[in-house]
Amino acid sequence: MERIVGKKAPNFEMKAVSGDGQEFIKVKLDDYRGKWLVMFFYPLDFTFVCPTEITGYSKRVDEFKKLNAELLAVSTDSEYSHQAWIKGDLGKINFPLASDFTKTVSRDFGVLVEEEGLALRGLFIIDPEGNVRYSVIHDLNIGRSVDETLRVLAALQTGGLCPIDWHPGEETL
Repeated sequence: MERIVGKKAPNFEMKAVSGDGQEFIKVKLDDYRGKWLVMFFYPLDFTFVCPTEITGYSKRVDEFKKLNAELLAVSTDSEYSHQAWIKGDLGKINFPLASDFTKTVSRDFGVLVEEEGLALRGLFIIDPEGNVRYSVIHDLNIGRSVDETLRVLAALQTGGLCPIDWHPGEETL
């Protein structure tokens, strides 16, 4: 797999459903120009770990907004599945769920498990100019940390060298 960090993010346009499940929209990379984008892939709707991540990020959306960042969750499920999940078990969230039904975006970001047709848990932080500045990809069974995502986002925004366990307000190197 080719390295993605430090390069322009792969361009994308996907169908999505609004966080309240009321409307279908399209989301594209250009929509986030001028803002930071935290884009995270998850395997499937109606599963066990995924709703804990999505609702966890949703509860802290204001902290991301204070850092000029938007959230976008992506899976290979259809926008109709996303809508049914929001209107059912998941409930309202504070950002859209995008459908990579064609699996193109998951493939472009290097998270697609081809033989299963689903995405690994991949998280990408894209800067306001559209460059991938951070990526983490891991196994399906482990949820991500909202605290760590916020910490890394703040660290990237300092423009400095941030030592191990750096937190906002601390000195950079």
